[in-house]
Formats: sequence, structure tokens, C-alpha cells
Amino acid sequence: MKKTKVFLTIFIVLLLIVSTFLFLNRDKFAYVGSVDYIEVDCNKKSEILSEVYISDQKIRRENNLIKYAKEDHRNQELVISIIEKCGMPTLNDVTQEQMDAIWLGLQHNTNNMYRIKYFPLIEKAVKNGDLNKEQYALMKDRMLMEEGKPQLYGSQIKNGKLYNLESPETVNKRRQEMGLEPIEDYLKRFGISFSN
Repeated sequence: MKKTKVFLTIFIVLLLIVSTFLFLNRDKFAYVGSVDYIEVDCNKKSEILSEVYISDQKIRRENNLIKYAKEDHRNQELVISIIEKCGMPTLNDVTQEQMDAIWLGLQHNTNNMYRIKYFPLIEKAVKNGDLNKEQYALMKDRMLMEEGKPQLYGSQIKNGKLYNLESPETVNKRRQEMGLEPIEDYLKRFGISFSN
């Protein structure tokens, strides 16, 4: 009888620990599979990218990433497949919103490997004026954070706090060069105060 009580107590404690862990990390468990290349018609890339943009913004507005994980995943596959099959579009091929869809598909990808792989294309698009410097800064910071390195522009928030920042004393100079508002103003939106 005593052994049964001990076993039951241990089982309940373990169950509570696992349940707590899963609850605290619930946002990380929307696995929908690997990102695969899918068949896309390059003649319809404009239409596809418009749909990706609309879908991405709907997902972000509703702020329910778990509910829309499969749709988000599909958007990422479409963007990567367009780049692979049709090449990186420019503003000569597509609209600004459609170019933004390319950036959104890479930025919102759950696997940093794809951001790293396609980042040179993002850099080139920024240099050509097809994407803006703000987009460059946000993606660069996200890649650095995913690699466990300090961010440069202060765009990434993790667990309700500003993620580690390289040379905080000069962050506003770097932000200004990228067309970003002062970090103090940016962080106010998240209820975070800045001190370097």
C-alpha cells in the first residue's frame, strides 16, 4: 500500500512537471513539417505573392500563430519555391507588396537556415531599392538572435525583454542609418524601458 502511494505521488509530480513545461512552451509546438519545395508557375508569381502577403498579414493581425501554423508554413514554402524556381524577383517583376511578401515569408520562417541561405538575396534587394533597410535590420537581428549572438539594431524582443544588444551606447546611430526610430520609442510599444 505504501509503495503504491509513493509511486502514485511520483507519477503525479512528473505529470505536473511535464504539463507545466508543455504549457510554458506551447508556442513552440506548432510543428507542421519541413519546408519543402513545391511546384509553382513562374508566370503566376505575382498572384501567388499577393496571396502570401494577404495571408501573412491576416495571421499576424489575428495573433494566433498556432491556429494558422499550416497556412504560415505554406506561405514559407511558396516564397522559397518561387526563389528557387523563378529566381529572386525585383520591383521590375512584381509590386512592392509582393516583394514584401518575399521578405515576410523568410522573416517568419521558423528555421533560421532559410534566412541565412537567402539573406544575400535580401541584402542585394536592399541595395537595389527593392526592399528597405528596415527589413534588412529586422532580419539581421533575428538571424543573430537565432544564432545566440547579440543583435545590432535592437528590433528583437525575447521573453518580454530586449534581446542582448551589441554596443547599446551606439544603437540609435545604427538604427538611424537603417531608417528606424530611436530605440526608446520602439521599446515603449512593448512596455520596455531602455538603459544602456
